[in-house]
Amino acid sequence: MLFPYYWYFLVIVGCSSATAQGLWWRMGREVEKQMEYFLKLIFGTFWTFFCIFAKRKLMKTYRKELTFSTTNRRELVNITPYVDACLRESGIKDGLLLCNAMHITASVFINDDESGLHHDYEVWLEKLAPEKPHSQYRHNGFEDNADAHLKRQIMGREVVVAITNGRLDFGTWEQIFYGEFDGKRAKRVLVKIIGE
Repeated sequence: MLFPYYWYFLVIVGCSSATAQGLWWRMGREVEKQMEYFLKLIFGTFWTFFCIFAKRKLMKTYRKELTFSTTNRRELVNITPYVDACLRESGIKDGLLLCNAMHITASVFINDDESGLHHDYEVWLEKLAPEKPHSQYRHNGFEDNADAHLKRQIMGREVVVAITNGRLDFGTWEQIFYGEFDGKRAKRVLVKIIGE
């Protein structure tokens, strides 16, 4: 839209002084109006985007793999301190935390850190899916861990915890546990956090 005015300007240079002054005045007023409109449009657009993005906090993400190696075939490990360290490292104050086992014979779950309860889990899981005899499971051929797959299925793969004011938003006795059902080797747990 401004291009024709540049053409007029070139024509004006070639005209007589008196004619040029008249055209310049008319062209100058229109260009001034268009420039004013253009600047308002640019400033308005900039201000709108600034207001939107200044108020909106961009979501952050964090990912870390933790590795655990148990000394026993079956073991429950309180991993809350490790997960809490990940949260502090992420710098995220408000959001969600996902923590999951990355192996199909291990579990992550939330419960109380009480030794009697842990013993009850061991007894209960062994009644539901006993380790031996290995021959009772079709899966056991090259491996002998069918019971570990079943125990993992019962205990679950992951937990999701709310993050509020930079802290895990737990109930009174809640803790995060890594449940190992086919241990004595290194296994990974994923911690993924999203928020702001």
